[in-house]
Parts: sequence; structure tokens; C-alpha cells
Amino acid sequence: MDHLPLRTPLPAHQREPVLDVVVPVHNEQADLERSVRRLHAHLRETFPYPFRITVADNASTDATPAIAARLAEELPETEWLRLAEKGRGRALHTAWSRSEAPVLAYLDVDLSTDLAALLPLVAPLISGHSDIAIGTRLARGSRVVRGPRREVISRCYNALLRSTLAVGFSDAQCGFKAVRRDVAERLLPLVEDSGWFFDTEMLVIAERAGLRIHEVPVDWVDDPDSRVDIWATALADLRGIARIGAALARGTLPTARLRRREDGQPDRLAGQLLRFGAVGAVSTLGYVLLYGLLRPAAGPQAANAVALLLCALANTAANRRLTFGVRGRDGALRHQAKSLLVFLIGLALTSGSLAVLHGVAPDAARATELVVLVAANLGATLLRFLLLRAWVFRAGRRGTEARA
Repeated sequence: MDHLPLRTPLPAHQREPVLDVVVPVHNEQADLERSVRRLHAHLRETFPYPFRITVADNASTDATPAIAARLAEELPETEWLRLAEKGRGRALHTAWSRSEAPVLAYLDVDLSTDLAALLPLVAPLISGHSDIAIGTRLARGSRVVRGPRREVISRCYNALLRSTLAVGFSDAQCGFKAVRRDVAERLLPLVEDSGWFFDTEMLVIAERAGLRIHEVPVDWVDDPDSRVDIWATALADLRGIARIGAALARGTLPTARLRRREDGQPDRLAGQLLRFGAVGAVSTLGYVLLYGLLRPAAGPQAANAVALLLCALANTAANRRLTFGVRGRDGALRHQAKSLLVFLIGLALTSGSLAVLHGVAPDAARATELVVLVAANLGATLLRFLLLRAWVFRAGRRGTEARA
């Protein structure tokens, strides 16, 4: 399977729509016209590229289809499509799949998210910096007005995602997202959900594939007239989490076709090895100095354990940022906890080597101890790299510059 091509910026001068903003609706006759006209006026005044607004009506039974058709006739950049079956995910999948615009976005019809965030949302996709962009109500800098019940439910849901699926993105369900079309063409066929879990499933697959997800803090005001059935949606989300979690456990989540080609750049593995080696060299030097300082008072085993532990903590923090490109505090404690398990493996190898040495040569010199320990540490270091890459930082190997 060919990888995705390199991200490239879009040319400055475009005649066809660069951005297609989809507004999924179901029985929204009260809000549709006001919201679409407001969105259209905002894009006309602030967006520097050609755009399109697509109203995706999924099985409305009120006047929504008639209003959408009239708006499409009156506003030149506006279209509408009609789906016979209900489902926000289905509406987005259909609208995005048929669009030719290089950047695809969607927002909720109630316009709870301040439209001032729309250009910052899509700019990283137009410039070629990122693959997907999401609005977040949970980042520093966001301003959110909503009731305590919805606040608690939202935070609990995102905390559940982080604890069960080890995701790095902060807000899965904010109705304010964008994706590059070349990514959507390969990503959408992998997303099974057709309802509210569509967003979460799309982001989990994209993150596991190593795609770059950009986050934009937003101003968001809750719609008090929202007709979303919170409990039915929550149950559907839990089923979706269980399904995705099972796929991750089996290793069957299909992400290979979403990898980015890295032509013209240093090989990723080779670059990681070089950075890991540099961090490891500094860590080894620190370990030798700490062991030498602690050995006279603590004895060889205790000195080895303390020196290795302190260096492991510092090593994890350095590799997290420098080797695997994970920035920000999200997941830092989880990464350290996993790395401590890797540390125990290294401790067993080095302590075992000391035990063998003292069993064979009880009066071995300090220099001999250091040689044996350094050799054991080299083997432990190689194993550590493999475990860090394949397990500890697997979910974090994407750009997180938005939270740096």
C-alpha cells in the first residue's frame, strides 16, 4: 500500500473552492437559515480563499430541506444534499467523500463555536503543516459557557478516552473539525460509525497512524435548546470505545494506508536512533557518575538501582520530547509509568550481571564492575529503545505542537 504523499501548502491563488464547510442538519428549521447566512457572511468577509458551504440534510421531516434548497439558490457559494437515512457521521462521510475541495471542515448548525476560530482551524491544513485540525473546549485559552451537567459529561468522556484508548487529543466531540482531502479519502473508508462516535473513531485511527492533529482553543457557548439525547449518545459512545479498544488489542486497526511518505527527509527510524543514542550517551555518563558517588556508602546493588532510576526518569523526559517529538504535559505521567516498567527490565539485566560477576569473581575490582555494568546497560538500552518506540510512545508519535 502506497503511503500518503508529503504534505504541501496550497497555492495562494485558487479559482475552485479551497474549503468546503459541511453543516450536518436534522430537523433544524428553526436555526438553519440564520446560521448559514451568518456563516456565509463571515466567510465572505474573512476567508481569503474561495469556499463552499454544504448543508447535509440527513432525513429531516420538517421544513429543513425546503430551507436548504432556497439557501442554495440564493447564496452562490452554498449547496445542499439530501440523505434518506439519519446520522451525523453518515452525513459527514457522504458530504466529504463527494467534495473536491482540498480542505474539508464541518461545524454544528447552532454555531456554538465562535466563528473567529475557523480560519485558525483550517490554516495549518492549507499551509501543509497538519493533517487534521480540531477545536478544543478543554485547552488552556478556551472560553466555555455551559451547564455543569454537560461540563462533567464532556470531561468524563475525554478522560475515559485517555485512560482506555491512550489518546493524546484533548476534545473528541467538539463540533468543529477539519481534514485535508487526501487524508479523508483514505481515512473515511476505515471509519465504521455513522452517528456521534464518528468524530472519535476518525481521530483515534488518525492518531494511531501518526497523522498530525492540530488543536485550536475555541470560545464555545452551549445551546440550551440542543435536542441531543445525551444518555443514548453516551451508550453508543461506550460501545464505540469498546469496539475500537478491541481492535487495538487485536492489532487489527487499519492504519498502514495512512502513513505519510517522508521523501527528502532523514529516515525516521534512523533519526530516532541517533537522537536516542545521544540521549543515552548523556544518560550513561550520568549513570556512571552517580554510581561512583553512591557506591561507597550504599553498596553496589543499591547504588546501581538508585542511579538507574534517576537516570531513567530523566532519560524518559528527554526521549519523550527529543526522540519521539511528544510535547506538552498530556500523557506525561502515563509515559513515565510505562517507562518505569521498562526500567525494571533494565534493572533486572544490570543487577543480574552484577550478581553473576560477584558469583564468579567475589573480589572483582570497581573498574571491572563498571565495565560489566556498562556492557549490560548497552543491551538494556537497545531493548529500552524498542519498547519506547513500540509501546510507551506509540500513541504519541504525532505532532503535538499545538500544546507545546
